[in-house]
Amino acid sequence: MFEKVLIANRGEIALRIARAARELGVRTVAVHSSEDTGSAVVRCADESVHIGPPAASRSYLYIPALIEAARRTGADAVHPGYGFLSEDADFAEVCRAEGLAFIGPPADVIRRLGDKTAARTAMAAAGLPLLPGSPGPLDSATEARAVADTIGYPVIIKAAAGGGGRGMTVVHDPPGFAAAHRDTVARARALFGDPTVFVERYLPTARHVEVQILADGAGGAVYVGDRDCSVQRRHQKLIEEAPAPRLPAGLRARMGEAAVRGARAVGYEGAGTFEFLVDEAGDFFFMEVNCRIQVEHPVTEMLSGIDLVQEQFHLAAGRPLTLRQEDVELRGAAVECRINAEDPDRDFAPAPGPLTEFVPPGGPFVRVDTHAFEGYQVPASYDSLLAKAVVWAPTRDEALRRMDRALAEFRITGPGVHTTLGFLRRVMDEPAFRGGEYSTSIVSQVLGVKTVR
Repeated sequence: MFEKVLIANRGEIALRIARAARELGVRTVAVHSSEDTGSAVVRCADESVHIGPPAASRSYLYIPALIEAARRTGADAVHPGYGFLSEDADFAEVCRAEGLAFIGPPADVIRRLGDKTAARTAMAAAGLPLLPGSPGPLDSATEARAVADTIGYPVIIKAAAGGGGRGMTVVHDPPGFAAAHRDTVARARALFGDPTVFVERYLPTARHVEVQILADGAGGAVYVGDRDCSVQRRHQKLIEEAPAPRLPAGLRARMGEAAVRGARAVGYEGAGTFEFLVDEAGDFFFMEVNCRIQVEHPVTEMLSGIDLVQEQFHLAAGRPLTLRQEDVELRGAAVECRINAEDPDRDFAPAPGPLTEFVPPGGPFVRVDTHAFEGYQVPASYDSLLAKAVVWAPTRDEALRRMDRALAEFRITGPGVHTTLGFLRRVMDEPAFRGGEYSTSIVSQVLGVKTVR
């Protein structure tokens, strides 16, 4: 096992990694920008290094500063968390060139799966079902329009290098295609430095179901259940639950087996997530692979009893996967709600500010992953996630009641600070959600929130 790991991230995931490392006897190095000097992970880690100003491009995304911090502190491994550089193949490559273990998949796997067109090709070869779409990247708006006209509307235009729910535009009819294509290409260039896009059929009432996998790169691979992530706004997840409700056992197994097959086909190593769309007929289609730990990994941990972050450490250290598929036992139901510092009444605009009150819920089978505390200054420079409330219960109905109670107990106040707590309770109170019969359209169609795209 590693002796010291540098945590190349911030917020709740950095604290989560630090705790997992401490339980393994691994020392930790927290990095921080000048805006995060007093953060929870800085106080929790064994060492901390200031890496730059608040702008992420000059701190958490600045590879030379991260590598220098690792050198200075004698770290022998780097955990990237999620977001920032977690799926940056160049960062993984530089780490390994500098003699640092990168706690994630090899750079060539990240590069291959990070390009969504290359990932589609690889998964098609592995026998995973795909939605109709362009066989590869599209060179022009004319070519893209021809694909859309062939497969039929609605379609979705996606950035090949996209991730995190960004760089996607839904087009419902031919007249809107040219402007949507132009905007998506521009956004892809600005966000990812790559204007490449592709087109595939859009399923307006599909369910977004993902499968958690663990793999050792030598053929050992298992799936650790599935999660429903259909409650979204702007393709960003708000509520996740496991197991996905109303999913036939046969379909559940086929999706898990497909994810393992796909992981083996590319030599995947570590924890990863295969994302699928499930249509009304019960057919599933490959969407993408996330080469990192997910924000919503706690719901899977609550069901399985497996510490996924510690598994990442073991696999990155070169240990073979000791789990067999028959060893994975899932019990009960778990739900996660993301509490963001956003104002739902203003199109979910960020609402930063100082926290004068921060009281998380408690009680049996309630887990809160957070980096916030009373007196914490919610920054305007980074993602607005404040906390993740996660509950477990023997049944889904009991889990939903427990979550509603937990959200009602939360106390988060401060001048200028708004949160999504009330909005999350509204979603969970909807009959479609209660009945487990919702899709990715629940926020905009069932709740009638016209500002949510």
